[in-house]
Amino acid sequence: MTRKSLRNIRKSLALLTAVGMLGLTAACSSPSSNQPEDGPVEIRFSWWGNASRAELTNKAIQEFEAANPNIKVKPEYGDISGYFDKLATQVAANDAPDVITMGGAYPAEYANRGALLDLSKVQSSLDLSKMDQGALENGQVQGKQYGVSTGANALAVVVNPAVFQAAGVAVPDDNTWSWDDFAKTAADVTAKSPKGTYGTATVLTHDSLDAFARQRGKSLYTQDGQLGLDKDTVQDYFDFSLKLSESGAAPSASETVEKLNVSTEQTLMGMGQAGMMLTWSNSLSALSKASGAELKLLKLPGETPTPGIWLQSSQFYTISARSKHTDAAAKLVSFLVNSEAAAKIIQSDRGVPSNPDTRAAIQELLTPQGKVEAAYIDQIGKMDFAPTFIGPTGSTAVSEITARINTDVLFKRLTPEKGAEQWLSESKAAIGK
Repeated sequence: MTRKSLRNIRKSLALLTAVGMLGLTAACSSPSSNQPEDGPVEIRFSWWGNASRAELTNKAIQEFEAANPNIKVKPEYGDISGYFDKLATQVAANDAPDVITMGGAYPAEYANRGALLDLSKVQSSLDLSKMDQGALENGQVQGKQYGVSTGANALAVVVNPAVFQAAGVAVPDDNTWSWDDFAKTAADVTAKSPKGTYGTATVLTHDSLDAFARQRGKSLYTQDGQLGLDKDTVQDYFDFSLKLSESGAAPSASETVEKLNVSTEQTLMGMGQAGMMLTWSNSLSALSKASGAELKLLKLPGETPTPGIWLQSSQFYTISARSKHTDAAAKLVSFLVNSEAAAKIIQSDRGVPSNPDTRAAIQELLTPQGKVEAAYIDQIGKMDFAPTFIGPTGSTAVSEITARINTDVLFKRLTPEKGAEQWLSESKAAIGK
């Protein structure tokens, strides 16, 4: 991880901490109105993403404005790298957008600091009755609905069959393969490919650690907001990550760090120089477009006898507790997740829709890659996997801790054992446990 990205993360976390009392004070001292408004209003809507997502979202906004002529939507979007820094600054200054797109543990972070609206207050304008139950629960914090899932996502191994074929290596059977099989297959692909092409584009991700834990009957976080895994699990995670790099199955430590914050087009998978990549299922379309190859999705290794996979909301739509137009904001969110018109524009860009009606409406419109993503989510949805819990306040720092310590392990500044000890110590401090 670059020093610049670490500074950005720390800045964002520091600003988010500053939001605490400001958000709580704001939520208490100036309650927003959730009554329908007669006159024209303007609301702000923020999200992150590339130019393609902006184009699709702006088209959906135009459809919404046509159906709601008294509501004007001002889009605010940018690259993910600066999105949460900007948002933390806006919230601290009581200048947050009305509708805010969030991901991961951020809804819990902001909700616990009083910066997000309890969506039960706008239920007359926000219809969540058709949303999948699991998707609804993903957006709840301490039993209250603060976020609305934009669509479902799941961890996967993206595979480039052309790289396997060129190396003369068979694509594994994802119903039976283990993590050792993954490592051996990746090393074989690297050994039989041109220099610069690797069996796997990455070592491990922060989300891989959660999967590791779940396959052992544990979890990254417990329902009551504690860490739910032990030192042995974390140590094995770092040990496996190091093994991938040392064996040549994955890039070297320096190459891995260089690729941590690059665009889709600059990843090894995006450049057609990787056989596999551990990532989220909804990245298949973008990676396929970048590489020009027909990529496919495999389930994670090690899923038997205990599955570690889970369905996760790709992103969430939330509403600022300080919004002066919560009725209009709720109507926009409801339109985005329930309208077939919006669904046909956005399709699977923010994950496979969590409303069965919109899911059905887009099925025939999906690209071949989009259909693969939808079929994968359908396959995972039929599996019997353990429940998931949103990380507690402070957990957004844990992914940074994981990446930083993993980098130290790869460069052998820490052993996997010392890395695990440091990870547990720093992660417990981050969530205040």
